[in-house]
Amino acid sequence: MTKVAWNTKELTVGELAERSGVAVSALHFYETKGLIKSRRTAGNQRRYTRDSLRRIAFIRLAQRIGIPLKTIKDALAELPDERTPNRDDWARLSAAWRGELDDRIEQLQRLRDDLTDCIGCGCLSLDRCPVANPHDRLGDEGPGARRIDTRLCPPPQSCAPSPGCAPFTETPLPTAS
Repeated sequence: MTKVAWNTKELTVGELAERSGVAVSALHFYETKGLIKSRRTAGNQRRYTRDSLRRIAFIRLAQRIGIPLKTIKDALAELPDERTPNRDDWARLSAAWRGELDDRIEQLQRLRDDLTDCIGCGCLSLDRCPVANPHDRLGDEGPGARRIDTRLCPPPQSCAPSPGCAPFTETPLPTAS
């Protein structure tokens, strides 16, 4: 690992990648998404300020807990003068994301608990699959899985008729003659 002097004001893309543990291609991607910024030298090389390291750490941690890049970008845009997030910023933003994370955890727990005998694909154990879709009833609601996203339809035992959520009934599949 190349040691960057502590008082270096700017980092090359390679130095930033090495210090942050993020690939150069990811740094370029973050820059195109407006999450970080650089200046260009006379030779058209990127230079990043040292505080980009903290911004990248913030981005990576938020991504790791499942926060979408758009949400991260919006959070960073709220900071005055596009400064790097500090401890108070992180506390405020992470508190705001807590409810979303709790919802996601609940969804994942439901999926884990409901898919004991079935992976939800429709090809195995259809006679006892909790996400079975007899006669493709959910196909009228659009493409993609409908019962897998527990926000659209809670687990079968608590699923009440509502828009986007057909009540679960054990309907035997037609047998081939």
